Amino acid sequence: MARTTATEVKQIMDACTISDTIVDAFIISANGVVTEAMGDTNAGDTLLAEVERWFTAHMLASTLCRTTSEEKLGEAAVKYTGVFRENLSSTPYGQMVMQIDFTGTMANIGKKKASIYSITSFDD
Repeated sequence: MARTTATEVKQIMDACTISDTIVDAFIISANGVVTEAMGDTNAGDTLLAEVERWFTAHMLASTLCRTTSEEKLGEAAVKYTGVFRENLSSTPYGQMVMQIDFTGTMANIGKKKASIYSITSFDD
């Protein structure tokens, strides 16, 4: 069951006009990711709801609603707001997810885990 609503997500997304139906579809995805990633952490319901809200906004901004600081028409040019990198760092909303997730779980989504194996002997 989702922890956030389309209205709550839209409250933090100032420059994006999008229907509740589309936001709800993204909430379903965000809920699945947050539940799977953070369900076993000691994060409380309030924090999980906020992470889900900001993660939903991040997913929307990554795909449908990039905010711009400057747009041009002649020789088309667009400048996006903020300093963007990869993963959650790519939107202001994802950056907020990393700030409020004190467990650090969401920042590690998609990163590969290293494994080390030892060989007891080459003689066998």
